[in-house]
Amino acid sequence: MASPATRKPIMTLYSGTSCLYSHSCRIVLSEKDVECRVCFIDPKENPEELADLNPYQETPTLLDRDLALYSAKIINEYLDERLPHPPLMPVDPVSRARARLMMMRLQRDWFDQLSIIEEGERRQANKARQYVRDGLISISPIFDEQNYMLGQEFSLLDCVIAPLLWRLPMYKIELPRQAKSLTDYADRLFQRKSFTESLSEIEQEMRA
Repeated sequence: MASPATRKPIMTLYSGTSCLYSHSCRIVLSEKDVECRVCFIDPKENPEELADLNPYQETPTLLDRDLALYSAKIINEYLDERLPHPPLMPVDPVSRARARLMMMRLQRDWFDQLSIIEEGERRQANKARQYVRDGLISISPIFDEQNYMLGQEFSLLDCVIAPLLWRLPMYKIELPRQAKSLTDYADRLFQRKSFTESLSEIEQEMRA
């Protein structure tokens, strides 16, 4: 058997250096403590091997032996099923369905606004910022009674929202004092070993 020093990673993740979706995959990989080679990709210089694996030539893309996956949602759920310890999704079907519904709402309600903030006209960007800010304020009270999105246990949902919370200063979204429970929750996420290990150099500089 190969020693830990010589054993090759069983997976390769092609990741953007500042891609929010890639970031969530890196958090999941760190939570699972799996050997994985992370290849940071310059979006302007996609390698030929990525084009062979993903017809959209996008990050994140995961290669696990002969299996190539793309889309952070698919990759994250695959990792949780492929590497069941620690589990990041609820066991029972009803709770899993609710978790998936919440992730879908995160995408449609908030993540879809980020491209408008980045690329839209000033008025559109400000409106999108306010929309995300109001949404975050609205969920803040749930952290008065629980540590994480689904309760007291860290889950895949936390892996998905953590990259957004980390980027709030970059998006010029400031939370008011009334959202203290949410900012405390964000601090809990940022202090996790899996989160600190997941950060690229560019992401570290977002909150230098």
